[in-house]
Amino acid sequence: MITGRSPESVRMETLFFFLFLLFLSPTLAVDFLLNSFAGASNSTNITLVNDARFDSSVVRLTNDSNQFSFGRAFYPTKIAMKGGNTSSNSSSVTSFSTSFVFSVLPEISSSPGFGLCFVLTNFTSPPGALASQYFGLFTNATVPFEAPLFAVEFDTGRNPEFNDPDDNHIGIDLNNVESEVTQSAGYYNSTGSFVPIRMRDGKNVRAWIEFDGANFEINVTVAPIGVSRPTRPTLSYRNPEIRNYLSDEMFIGFSASKTQWIEAQRLLAWSFSDNGVAREINTTNLPVFLVPESSSSSLSPAQISGIAIGCVAFVLICSGGVYWFWRKTKLRDEEDDDVEDWELEYWPHRYSYEELNEATDGFSNNQLLGSGGFGKVYRGKLQNETEIAVKCVNHDSKQGLREFMAEISSMGRLQHKNLVQMRGWCRKGNQLMLVYDYMPNGSLNRWIFDRPKKLLSWDQRRRVLADVAEGLNYLHHGWDQVVVHRDIKSSNILLDSEMRGRLGDFGLAKLYQHGEVPNTTRVVGTLGYLAPELATVAAPTAASDVYSFGVVVLEVACGRRPIEMDAAEEEAVLIDWVRDLYSEGKVLDAADQKVREEYDEAEMEVVLKLGLACCHPDPLRRPSMKEVVAVLIGEQTTAAPGEVLSFLVRGDSGVVVHDDDESADVALAPPGV
Repeated sequence: MITGRSPESVRMETLFFFLFLLFLSPTLAVDFLLNSFAGASNSTNITLVNDARFDSSVVRLTNDSNQFSFGRAFYPTKIAMKGGNTSSNSSSVTSFSTSFVFSVLPEISSSPGFGLCFVLTNFTSPPGALASQYFGLFTNATVPFEAPLFAVEFDTGRNPEFNDPDDNHIGIDLNNVESEVTQSAGYYNSTGSFVPIRMRDGKNVRAWIEFDGANFEINVTVAPIGVSRPTRPTLSYRNPEIRNYLSDEMFIGFSASKTQWIEAQRLLAWSFSDNGVAREINTTNLPVFLVPESSSSSLSPAQISGIAIGCVAFVLICSGGVYWFWRKTKLRDEEDDDVEDWELEYWPHRYSYEELNEATDGFSNNQLLGSGGFGKVYRGKLQNETEIAVKCVNHDSKQGLREFMAEISSMGRLQHKNLVQMRGWCRKGNQLMLVYDYMPNGSLNRWIFDRPKKLLSWDQRRRVLADVAEGLNYLHHGWDQVVVHRDIKSSNILLDSEMRGRLGDFGLAKLYQHGEVPNTTRVVGTLGYLAPELATVAAPTAASDVYSFGVVVLEVACGRRPIEMDAAEEEAVLIDWVRDLYSEGKVLDAADQKVREEYDEAEMEVVLKLGLACCHPDPLRRPSMKEVVAVLIGEQTTAAPGEVLSFLVRGDSGVVVHDDDESADVALAPPGV
C-alpha cells in the first residue's frame, strides 16, 4: 500500500493522465456536423488546398478563371483508420459514417463533365497527382505512387479509357482513377424501383457513405434533397483488399478538378462520425444553384417581332447569295472532287488533290523536275516518306480525258523492272495528274549531253540500253496486249538509284491486241526519233518503236543528239552521218571519243550496227525487240545474229550496203535488189 499521498494529488495525477492521452492519442472519436460553411474561414473546421475557397456559405473546389484548376477540402486533422476506436487490436479497421450535400453546375450543359470525390488519403497533396485531371488526386504514371488512397467518385463525365459506364455515375477507387466498381447515379424508392438522378444540373444532391471496417464493406447512397434516405444503398462494395489502401491515420475530405470548361463543384454541408451514425444535416435553408435566366427584355412584342423578321430576311438574302456563288463555282468545277463511275472502271487507285498538293509543296517551281508539250513533272514526297514524281496533263474536253484515262489505266497495270512504275492518278477538272515512282538520277540525256560531273561509262551505257530493250520487249511481246510507246527518246529513259535504265512517260502510248492492225491516228512523237513511214502512214507500230530505240542506241554510242544544228550539213542528222561512215567502212569513227579507252572496238561496232539496223527505212526489215535483246545481252556480242546486222540501206538514195554475211544479204535484201 502506498502512503503519503493525499486524495487531491491522486485526482490531479489522474486528470493529467487523461489530458496526456487527449493530446497524444490519435484514437479519439471524431464527430462533427457542418450544416453550412458560413464563417468557416475564420475557424479551424476545414483546411483548403490549391484553388478551393469559401464562397459565402459553401466551399467552391475549383476556380472558374483558372483553365487547369483543382482544389481540395479536408478535415484539419487526421482520423485513426487502423487500431482506432473499434478495439485495441491494431489490426482492426475503423468504421465511419458520413453524409454531405453537393452541387455540380456546368456553365455549358454540353461541355465535358468532371464531378468530385470523397477521399481518404495520407496527404493533402497526393504525390504525382495531375492538376486539371483525375479529380486532382491520381497520376497517369505507368507505375503509380503506392500511396494509401481510397476514394468514392461522383463522376459527371464519361471517359471510355477508364471504362466509365456513362457520364453520371458513382465509383469506388483504390489508388486508381479506374474504378473497382461503378453504378449509375440514382436511388431505390420504397417499391424497390431505381430512380435515376442527374448530378450535373446544379440541384443539390445528398450523399451517404457508410463504411463497415470489420467487414471491409462500403455502402454509398445518393438522393435529391427532399427525398428521405433510401433504405437500399445505390452502390455496395465489399473487398478485404480495401485494407491495403488504408493507413493508420488518414485525412478525410473532398477533391475536384477541371480543364478549360467551367463546372462549379460546390460542397454545401458535411456531417461525419467514426463512432456511430453521422448526425442528420438540416437541409431546409441550403442555397440552390441553377443556370441563371437571361434578364427580361425591355422591347415590346411588336419590336421583337420586327427585329426577328428583319433578321430572318437578312439571313435568307445572304444565304441565297452565298448559295448562288457556291453553286456557280460548283458547276464550274464539279469534277474536282467527285469520282465518276467511268473513273472507277479504269483504275481504283485515286489520290486526292490535297494529298498531291501537299506532297509537291503546292506544285512549287522548286519541285519542278521538267516540262514538255504534254505537261509538267514535279517531285513530291507523300506522308509515308515515299518519293514520287507527279506529271500534270491537261485535256480540252471531258470525253478526251475519259479516252485518255482508259488507256492510262492499262499502262498502270504494266509490271516490269525496267519500266517506271505508275502508282496512281488524280483528276481535278480536266487536269489529270499521274503519279510515278521517283527516279533519283534523272533522265539518260542528262548523263550523255548535259556535261555531267561524272561521265557515264561505256559499261553503264551498254547496261542501260539492255535494260530499256528488255522493257520495250515486254511492252511488245510480254503482255496480253501490244503496247506501242510512240515516244521513245533519251529524255524518257530514267535512271534509278543503281543507275539502271527504266522506260517512262507512257502519255502517248497506244494498246493493240496481238495480231491487230493498228488504226490510223495522228502523228505524235519527237522530231529526230520518228520513223519515216509515219510521214505517210500515221498508224504507230512496234516497228516504229524499234526505229526510235535505234536512234537512242546511236545517241548513246556516239554521244550526239539526233539532230545537231551547229554541225556540218553532212553531219547534222545522226542516222545519215553514221550510215555514211558505215558505207565507207569507218563506222567506228562515229563512236563517242569520251569513252574511247573503255570500249572494245568489236563490241562498239556491233552496237553501232544494231542502231542502224533498228533505223532501217523499211519497217519490215527492222529487227524485233526480241532480236535486239539477244544482241545486247548475248554472251558472244561479236557473234550477233546475221539476220539483225547484215543488211543496211541508205534511206535517201536506195543504195544497198552489204555486210560480210552474204547469205543474210540475200535473205534480207528488199524485193528487186
